[in-house]
Amino acid sequence: MRIDLPGGAYTLRERVSWPVPDGPAASRIVYAAAHVVADPLGDNTPGSPAAVDWDATLRFRRHLWSYGLRIADAMDTAQRNMGLDWAATKELIRRSAAEARDYGDPATLVSCGAGTDHAPGAADLDAITAAYTEQIETVQTAGAGVIIMASRQLARVATGPKDYHEVYGRLLGLAERPVVLHWLGEMFDPQLAGYWGSSDVAAATESFLELIHAHASKVDGVKVSLLDEQHEIGLRAALPAGVKLYTGDDFNYPSLIRTGSHALLGIFDAIAPAAAAALQVLDAAEAACDTAGRDRLLASYDEILAPTVPLSRKIFETPTYNYKTGIVFLAWLNGHQDAFAMVNGAQSARSLTHLAEVFRLADQAGLLADPELAVHRMKALLAVNGL
Repeated sequence: MRIDLPGGAYTLRERVSWPVPDGPAASRIVYAAAHVVADPLGDNTPGSPAAVDWDATLRFRRHLWSYGLRIADAMDTAQRNMGLDWAATKELIRRSAAEARDYGDPATLVSCGAGTDHAPGAADLDAITAAYTEQIETVQTAGAGVIIMASRQLARVATGPKDYHEVYGRLLGLAERPVVLHWLGEMFDPQLAGYWGSSDVAAATESFLELIHAHASKVDGVKVSLLDEQHEIGLRAALPAGVKLYTGDDFNYPSLIRTGSHALLGIFDAIAPAAAAALQVLDAAEAACDTAGRDRLLASYDEILAPTVPLSRKIFETPTYNYKTGIVFLAWLNGHQDAFAMVNGAQSARSLTHLAEVFRLADQAGLLADPELAVHRMKALLAVNGL
């Protein structure tokens, strides 16, 4: 099958049929950070309240669960701080947790972001703590796990590590069960520069680790999104026993997962079938009794994920915070939603040439579930743009 794309004609590969696993991976805990599906008939222009297609949004979560992945919801992939307002976020948390009950324990299957985005005017540590508290209570009441997200308001108000430790210490005291702490780098959100009290990464890491060691029993793990493989390896080794490192590195995830990181990744929204297959192979490799067999299985793991890396790097290219557009574009190409529409009008955040390259790379990674549908929809997008 061929299609004329910007830059020339392209011939698609044969369709890949990925196996659906019997259950989740045993060797790693893996979350896919999930996107929301906008109502194409809703007023999702920039600045408007988010209008969400709830049926399609929950259907996509069932798709992720079917591949044995946990879901990280109401995170930056769901457009927190980029169009998903607090009213829609609360509803998303409630609905996702309720949906998870059909599959098992919602606190295991779905964890949700708690932040301060509903209180943009919070101007002191008490107000910021109160805003966080409201969102943590919302997540816990729904029955989901808690991910404490980085706060723009705290980044603006804090004068140093002590302020971060004061706020997070109070929040961890509210946790009914261990939580995930999220360190989101400024490439994902420039307003988070200097988080943990320093613009120097080494100093910020020292502050972060001090907090974790002081409250290790309340911390399930840390989700780190700095796109720095060596930094993550060092941080992983420095964590207290029992505290997990959930890689948020959408550039280097195959090697980081292979060497011991767990995962909480936006790219797994788009590559769930391949990711699930690779994780099953990794399970087999870590259970193998002979070195030769283990090496063969690890080579297979690498072979599955290697073509997904150029795709991920394209989707997450600068400006990285616009990666959600590529994630939703692939969900549309693969039939998970009827329209290429996003809250806040964010479908316009990437160029047509960018999206055409995402199409090519998704095909090369075997991640166009129905090539005929994908080609039909890509042609329609090209036609709308005069091509």
